[in-house]
Amino acid sequence: MFQGSIVAMVTPMSRDGDVDEAALASLVEFHVENGTDAIVAVGTTGESATLDPEEHCQVIGRIVDLVGSRVPVIGGTGANSTREAIHLTAMAKDAGVDACLLVTPYYNKPTQQGLFQHFKAIADAVDIPQILYNVPGRTACDMLPDVVEELSRVDNIIGIKEASGELARFGELVSRCGPGFDVLSGEDHLALQGMLAGARGVISVTANVAPAAVHEMCALALDGDFEGAGRVDERLRDLHAAMFFESNPIPAKWALQDMGMIQDGIRLPLTPLSEIYHERVRAALHSAERVSV
Repeated sequence: MFQGSIVAMVTPMSRDGDVDEAALASLVEFHVENGTDAIVAVGTTGESATLDPEEHCQVIGRIVDLVGSRVPVIGGTGANSTREAIHLTAMAKDAGVDACLLVTPYYNKPTQQGLFQHFKAIADAVDIPQILYNVPGRTACDMLPDVVEELSRVDNIIGIKEASGELARFGELVSRCGPGFDVLSGEDHLALQGMLAGARGVISVTANVAPAAVHEMCALALDGDFEGAGRVDERLRDLHAAMFFESNPIPAKWALQDMGMIQDGIRLPLTPLSEIYHERVRAALHSAERVSV
């Protein structure tokens, strides 16, 4: 159902931290024009942790309106409270999203059975396609393949963004969950290897700043041209790394600011990119610009 280059889009802000509506509209057009296959609205990269619930839903709804059905929109609606996740997911459905992305509960450190019950409760409560998101490096919670396989049998749980950092997970999840369940890389630097193992694409941070190139890499890989995809991906390697010099979305927002696309707003406790990384991010951007797409 979802494949290719799916951008985890930043939420542009003014210096005082307010959402920048004009820049939001520009970013949506940037992605549509450059081949991005779907947009994640207000995920981790969109600073979901620091938008209040009303803003969260307003930004998702605004992106849905701006996209106008040209590409799918996936609302980031995860929370470490099951009730809050259900509330956000219902509001995103009302806003018109095509699916929701739900991160594993952070800080609580639930058991594997707790994870199953959490996601099953959300799926039962809100009838919309839902994509699981496993990112233990941020949540201190690793959802294991046994639980993912069990959840894949729930009708409206249709995929997973897998960001455990374990390359072998991709093949295992593809094998265990079957062809109707979309396995997506949650890490740009593993996206191509993941697709070699049967994943269907990537929910990408790098696509914020190089959407055409990430789309081309995914399209080539999905067409079976892994040699061509590898050539594109090799040119993106420095940029993949640069997007994580400091906590995401700090480098992505600085890069977009340097490209003249957004202001320098970011909400505490995140801060602007440290000056020591400016030239390194800029060099990675210039390297990626040489990708032929």
